[in-house]
Amino acid sequence: MQATQISYSAKEYLEQETTAEFRSEYRDGEIMPMTGGTLNHNRIGLNIASALKYGIKGQPYETAINDLRLSIPTKNIYTYPDVMVISTPVIYAEGRRDTITNSQIIIEVLSRSTESYDRGQKFEYYRRVNSFQEYILIDQSCR
Repeated sequence: MQATQISYSAKEYLEQETTAEFRSEYRDGEIMPMTGGTLNHNRIGLNIASALKYGIKGQPYETAINDLRLSIPTKNIYTYPDVMVISTPVIYAEGRRDTITNSQIIIEVLSRSTESYDRGQKFEYYRRVNSFQEYILIDQSCR
């Protein structure tokens, strides 16, 4: 017997996400639970975001960490990049203050469990963001 896959609308996903205990990505009808991050993963993301924040001070950009969702409407995707640089004014998804659509630089800290996805399909999704300019991958296993 084969399990039936449930397809969710983006609206259903966003409603669930507001009360969920754990964050999930939305991929064209599928809700995909995100893996838990390690302290090292978090430290790297925070250090990068901090350096960027001060590096772009006085310029028309904002830095965001992994709590701000990115919407990719052309692919029906909602995801949480580790770090983003966003041009101002920030463009929010319709009716949202927790989801943006205009990230220019996206940074992911690689994990063993997500490295293949981050390097492949996720990169393809990010390339569909109209304002997208650069994708940076950080291998946390390197010293």
